[in-house]
Amino acid sequence: MHGMISKPPGTATTNLATSRLVLLLLVVMTGIAPISLYILVPALPVLATTFGRDISIAQMTVSLYMVGIALSQLIMGPLSDKFGRRPVLLGGLALMVVASAACIFAETLPQLIAARFFQALGGASGMVVSRAIIRDIYARDRVASMISLVVAALMIGQMVSPLTGGLIETAFGWRAIFYAVTIAAIAVAIGIAIALPETRRSRAAGGGFRGDVGTLIKSRAFIGYVMCQVLASQIIFTFAGGGPYIVVTQMGRTSAEYGAWFATTGFAYLVGNLLCVRFAPRHSLEKLIWFGLGLQLCGSLLNLLWSFTGWNEAPAWLFGTQMIVMVGNAFVMANSAAGAISIRPEAAGTASGAMGFLQQGIGALMSQFGAYLGGHSATTLPLTAAVLAISLLCACTMIFVVPRRELMVSETLIEQAEEEENGMM
Repeated sequence: MHGMISKPPGTATTNLATSRLVLLLLVVMTGIAPISLYILVPALPVLATTFGRDISIAQMTVSLYMVGIALSQLIMGPLSDKFGRRPVLLGGLALMVVASAACIFAETLPQLIAARFFQALGGASGMVVSRAIIRDIYARDRVASMISLVVAALMIGQMVSPLTGGLIETAFGWRAIFYAVTIAAIAVAIGIAIALPETRRSRAAGGGFRGDVGTLIKSRAFIGYVMCQVLASQIIFTFAGGGPYIVVTQMGRTSAEYGAWFATTGFAYLVGNLLCVRFAPRHSLEKLIWFGLGLQLCGSLLNLLWSFTGWNEAPAWLFGTQMIVMVGNAFVMANSAAGAISIRPEAAGTASGAMGFLQQGIGALMSQFGAYLGGHSATTLPLTAAVLAISLLCACTMIFVVPRRELMVSETLIEQAEEEENGMM
């Protein structure tokens, strides 16, 4: 979305590129918004009980948060091109701090939902601007590897954030979660103000956005890969939306225990990504997607079977089988995203923004849908049936929309594709 951006002077670029503190800042500014999303998930049933509202209303603290992330991806990038990286980052984090404080003192659930939206709108600036900063300070042949490093560290943080949120809520109450988020946002803002100089040196070249969009939407392959990638991401949002209600309400477990079980699916997703990068140079893109689709379908079919037998009323069965789905999901998401951005490489930024916006926008609805399925049923059957249906839609997209061809995907393309996943996981 940013176009071509000139590099800062060589010495300054080298100093920034070799700075471990700058790398740490890139990780935390990327992760502050998605981690703040997942850290509240285990406390959703408690919020519904505390405010005396339906669980679907409490779920809006997550679904509208994702809407905020989606809108931020469309807004913050162009603003950083026009006004610079530092002002947009600091302004976004300032908005996040104010919104997080509003969450602490919210007296009604609608107030909390509104504050969460603005928390996401400000916090997600780090997700968008960090990628622009990587382009600014690293040599072209290091950009993909640095993005992969940031995403890997981010995924680890996201895996432990539900467990952290569950432990905080169990020990200190749900408001303590927002105290932690506020302190973290302030710390990140101070770090950026002290240690991160402005990296933008000239305005991005403009005028190509509408043309890129027009070209991409005329490509059947692009539409197919994007549909497959976005549908695969909805498996995550749907399961994450219904999971806490099933574990806490149906199974009678604590929010901390749900956080621990949810972390297993994140670990499976990380393993799937690592395997995908390893196998990608030796196999075609479509073969890797179909391998992932096969795992998704097998895992979702098994979970549906366990729902009929009643076995997955225990967390070990539900999440153990879901781990199979998540390994396959990593293959589908990474390779379909790589296929989409390889259709028109010079428009990769536009393709990335479109996928990110669709992921979060549709994900907000699917998370709400998953919460309804998990909270208005006495069994896991509705949720596991929904996951299977989405898996089938992914397969249908590959069969009926994506043209049949053998497109080899390189490790570099997979690393670029992983950049698209840091707003969801």
